[in-house]
Amino acid sequence: FGWPLIIGNNYPYRAFDYTTGKSGDFFDPAKPINNSPNNTGLTELPAAQAAFIWYQYGASKEFPELGAGGRTAMAGPVYYAKPGASPYPNYYNGKLLIYDWVRGWVKAVTMAANGDYVSMEPFMGNMSLAAPIDMEQGADGKLYVLEYGKGWFASNPDAALVRIDYLKGNRPPVVSDLSIAKPGGLLPYKLTATVKAKDPDGDALTYVWNLGNGIKKTTTTPSLTYTYTKVGEYPVSVTVTDPLKASSKSNTITVFSGNEYPSVAIDLVGNKSFYFADKPINYNVLVTDKGATVDRTKIFVSKSYVEGFDMAGAQLGHQQAVTAMIGKVLMLKSDCGTCHKEATTSIGPAFIKVAQKYKGDPKAVDYLSNKIKKGGAGVWGEIPMPAHATIKDADLKEITKWILTLDDQKSVAPSLPSKGQLVAEVPSNKKNTVLSLKASYTDNGAAGLKPLSSTYELKLRNSLIASSDIKDVSNFDVKEMQQTQVLQLSKATGWLKLNDVDLTNIKALNINFDNFVEGSVQTEVRLDHVNGPLAGSSNGNIMNLNKIADGKFHTLFILFKQLSKNDDKVLVKSVKFESQ
Repeated sequence: FGWPLIIGNNYPYRAFDYTTGKSGDFFDPAKPINNSPNNTGLTELPAAQAAFIWYQYGASKEFPELGAGGRTAMAGPVYYAKPGASPYPNYYNGKLLIYDWVRGWVKAVTMAANGDYVSMEPFMGNMSLAAPIDMEQGADGKLYVLEYGKGWFASNPDAALVRIDYLKGNRPPVVSDLSIAKPGGLLPYKLTATVKAKDPDGDALTYVWNLGNGIKKTTTTPSLTYTYTKVGEYPVSVTVTDPLKASSKSNTITVFSGNEYPSVAIDLVGNKSFYFADKPINYNVLVTDKGATVDRTKIFVSKSYVEGFDMAGAQLGHQQAVTAMIGKVLMLKSDCGTCHKEATTSIGPAFIKVAQKYKGDPKAVDYLSNKIKKGGAGVWGEIPMPAHATIKDADLKEITKWILTLDDQKSVAPSLPSKGQLVAEVPSNKKNTVLSLKASYTDNGAAGLKPLSSTYELKLRNSLIASSDIKDVSNFDVKEMQQTQVLQLSKATGWLKLNDVDLTNIKALNINFDNFVEGSVQTEVRLDHVNGPLAGSSNGNIMNLNKIADGKFHTLFILFKQLSKNDDKVLVKSVKFESQ
């Protein structure tokens, strides 16, 4: 309990003077002193207590069961068996469950009667969770886990609230993912589906494919091809069964026979890996729609700057715009436009008036969708609105959502041009920013089918890459200095690896060392292999690079060789790509 002065097994940090930029003495775990000018509490703090369990990025000598890698320690509940029929073996009664958001494991910790640590072991060792962020024991005695999903700050498809069941004897198959190569196409539409499934007991599996409209096919392999000859929306799923009839069902994916998703891409002129402050980015959105003519006025383009992988916030406004576009296309395909206009009154009220009337009503989508379906009169006048029983419920909701956006156009930012130039900025209030450029296109649907939308996202990294974002290294150790992560060369030579780097218009590499001494280290950049073609070398922190304009994405190996014979450590804080 000495944080942020003390960490782990009472390992002290050093005081840092921000006015001089120099480090002072180590804090004393037996007598921590908080002399911060912002401190409003005690100056002399109680003695620090060592952590119950502690571990670093590398392998832990004290707790080798925890492995190595990123770290985000989480403490779950102490499991207590529910009186009567316990959902788990009594072996786990009284054990502490710990887990790690980054590493994905769960460990069961055995403690002595006084609470001291005894040992730990894997809990569900054959299963890795998708970034567990919370774990609680429910009223039924079972454990419930909230999985954040693999993407940082993202609307993750693998995010879930899961319950952990203990199954004695034969265990059902584990189905993890159903994928469809092309979820729509013109007639005849050929479906190619695959599923990831395994049996914990090693049994042979049977796959029963539900292809919609009563169509079922059985295979003994986890893949299927099938050709649809009729227009329609078909929900596709698969049930996987073992020889003892234990089964698990996959997720469901709706495919569209008779309409193909439009293809969307973004073409860039220049570097395709990074953005640079105040440098223009020339882009062009490319759209093809098989069997139809592309209307470029329906292309929606947005940009956002997100911190790290904060993609959930970046997607929000864009998703609203795409939803609005789908709803508007569905409205135009119906007869709604006969009696209603967007901003002016016709036989029926203007859509914007409807949006204003129901603004902020949490039940508006359901109420208005039902109203459109069943029809009605008396709210806006005596002329009745006819029923629209043939419009699907899901489509009615999309139309209603579009109507409700009309009152607050600020919620849907206007689209950028489908072809143009934007000037990149480096937000001062965010770190490790990614420039997200997204383009969407919604087609007009097909006979009996709703419009389909496709989105393409282009991510450009900040040209300044912090050491904390460099994960693939050789002979470098992770160190923390003034609560900032740096990479320290642990031997005479080592390298850092950066993936997917386009060197178009890159003139130099600026390596930010801590306490750098000119001539103390030699650096090289090599392409695609540690012994690959040499792209540049230097004995300083600035390395000029050869002109490479092949437009390819390369794997960069930045090689380091310590030249000085003293005890100066090679500490890398960041790497920056300089543009021409």
